[in-house]
Amino acid sequence: MLQHPAQARPAPTALAVALALAAWPASQALAQEKTQLETVTITAERRVENIKDVPTAVSSISGEKLDVLASGGQDVRFLSGRVPSLNIESSFGRAYPRFYIRGYGNSDFRLNASQPVSVIYDDVVQENPILKGFPVFDLKAVEVIAGPQGTLFGRNTPAGVVKFDSVRPSQKQDGYVSLSYGRFGSFNAEAAANLPLTGDWSARVSGLVQRRDDWVKNTNSTGTRETEGYRDAAVRLQALYEPHKQFSALFNVHHRNLDGSPRLFRGGIIRPGSNDLVDGFDPKRISIDGTNSQDLKQSGASARLKWALDGFNVYSITGYETVKPFSRGDIDGASVYNAPAPFGAGFPVETSDALTGHRQLSQEVRLESTTPGPLRWQAGVYLFDEKYTIQATDYITPLVLSSYQTNRAWALFGSVNYELSERLKLRGGLRYTKDKKDLSTSSTDPARLRTEAGTSAHTDDAKWNWDSSLTYALNRDTNVYTRFATGFRASSIQPAAEFNPQSQARPEDVKSIEFGIKSDLWDRRARLSAAVFSYEVKNQQLTAVGGGNNANRLINAKKSKGSGAEFNLEVLPTDNLLLTLGASYNKTALKDGGLQVEACGSACTLRDPIIVPRNPAAFKFSDTVLIDGNPLPNAPKWTANLTARYSIPTAAGNEYYIYTDWAYRSKVNFFLYDSVEFTGKSLTEGGLRVGYIWDNGKYEVAGFARNITNKVVTTGAIDFNNLLGFINDPRTYGVQFKALF
Repeated sequence: MLQHPAQARPAPTALAVALALAAWPASQALAQEKTQLETVTITAERRVENIKDVPTAVSSISGEKLDVLASGGQDVRFLSGRVPSLNIESSFGRAYPRFYIRGYGNSDFRLNASQPVSVIYDDVVQENPILKGFPVFDLKAVEVIAGPQGTLFGRNTPAGVVKFDSVRPSQKQDGYVSLSYGRFGSFNAEAAANLPLTGDWSARVSGLVQRRDDWVKNTNSTGTRETEGYRDAAVRLQALYEPHKQFSALFNVHHRNLDGSPRLFRGGIIRPGSNDLVDGFDPKRISIDGTNSQDLKQSGASARLKWALDGFNVYSITGYETVKPFSRGDIDGASVYNAPAPFGAGFPVETSDALTGHRQLSQEVRLESTTPGPLRWQAGVYLFDEKYTIQATDYITPLVLSSYQTNRAWALFGSVNYELSERLKLRGGLRYTKDKKDLSTSSTDPARLRTEAGTSAHTDDAKWNWDSSLTYALNRDTNVYTRFATGFRASSIQPAAEFNPQSQARPEDVKSIEFGIKSDLWDRRARLSAAVFSYEVKNQQLTAVGGGNNANRLINAKKSKGSGAEFNLEVLPTDNLLLTLGASYNKTALKDGGLQVEACGSACTLRDPIIVPRNPAAFKFSDTVLIDGNPLPNAPKWTANLTARYSIPTAAGNEYYIYTDWAYRSKVNFFLYDSVEFTGKSLTEGGLRVGYIWDNGKYEVAGFARNITNKVVTTGAIDFNNLLGFINDPRTYGVQFKALF
């Protein structure tokens, strides 16, 4: 059982533990066993390498573990907490995930928000936050790369990168089908197959269909009658052309269609003076008087070309993405005229957000050396061009706001790897980025638009970033490393609206230092990676959300700091038992003595110093507080994850197995300010899977359950006037069948 931080005894750092384990005498290892862990290769630095040799904190999820965590039809948020220091949350449901690494992220919910965690799908950056929710299926691996990655990856990577790589086509005539059915009428079908082509071509088609019934009933006489269901479908078609070893071309076309419910806002579910749910709370009931609906269509294509020339390879990556989301909801999460206990009364707010005319183009050309010797290098150019229109609609007092934004950027980058000796290796990289944004806003009722800061803005930023690392091999199984890195996120603009003027945040910069160890132990029956780190963000871009005037504005903190430790451990104690364990400690804090925000439209219990109290008589409905020293929002101090798989082979060569997985995160602040009600409780969620595999692994049937303890807490909130929150999914369960062919 994890102890509360205040009760925990002082413990050695993760790095110290790692060094102790690495030095464990060989006589203590299980060397006599033949079974070993599989070698993990990653592309965290844009070339295939053993994970042990990459001098940065990288976690990889693939194979059965990825399948188990996705059981039951969860969206990409199922990855949250499954590797150290990763948190993912959303106030839009399946459509708009927000990523945080080492506590560093962005809670902004606007459709033009930028995030310091970059999501890259099949080598193409997914810049707009709506693009980041593309479903997870038929993947080779998911890599989470922590810390600034501002040299080799384009577009906003000061906190890190989450990288999704699809299974590539091959000439093998194989594939799979997976079907599951579970609670709330959830149905999931996933399939993939290499198509029977001949000659120099191979192709692979893969698809996913997920659906769930509406399981929450509206007790009010008006508004959407039932909600929380969805129908989510995605397809990917890849074609690979390889006429000879000197050239290959991989083409990718993909599409998603989501029809469902936005995140369900539940008014009045937080008990005043605490962060408990109110007495009598029922996840299956809601009382709203508005419409809840969500629709999203996303399409994209890419071409990845490779030429193998004398002494170097040339790569060209061309990407196109477009997305058209629409989300409408009863934002106050309550019925104004009929709100039976325990739901809060709220006030009439029903709005929608949409993107139209979205188009993202990206192009990268990269050169990579292939000449043998101590020196290796990469260099390239990156181009990015995006445009779209945001439409925000108020249905109660009719108003439509339209904001048009363009973003153009280019970058030059390069990196060098040099073997100083057989044991000591040096890496370094440099990148120059130029980024421009333009935004303009119009309104169907100009008199209601806050124009004191203007209705248009332009930004033009340029920045050099660099990183350097040293890796030293203690022996053939253990490497230690140190890494220094910087990162950059370009300026952001938020449009003028009815309740807040246009706002702008200056570019932010991060400096990071990391020390780590990676080791294969006990004749490769165990694998360990651990790191300690510290970073400082200058001019961090933050979003002040809510308060009595329902505002959403960008601000900069002079500084914020983060530090901590994390580790991953994978162990085969016996041939039939596989254990994985990960944990992280992250301490974050804002460092700006004069930074202040409006807080608590709900008259919550503040723990920050109040400098200007609320004054309803003067139309000031929230207190102004200082937030210096507060942790970053949605940044848990502690996380931990555990999986255990035990197999029971049969005499016929088949297998029964039991698989359990657990994820823990400590409490979080939902907003920049600190209050009792808007502090999310610590959360532990577990899963269980029991299955049978037969016919040489061709067939599998399993029963599964997610959130098996049925722990339900608020995982986010909206700062209106009625203590509104939203929750995690309650317990789900079902059965699954999978067949390989």
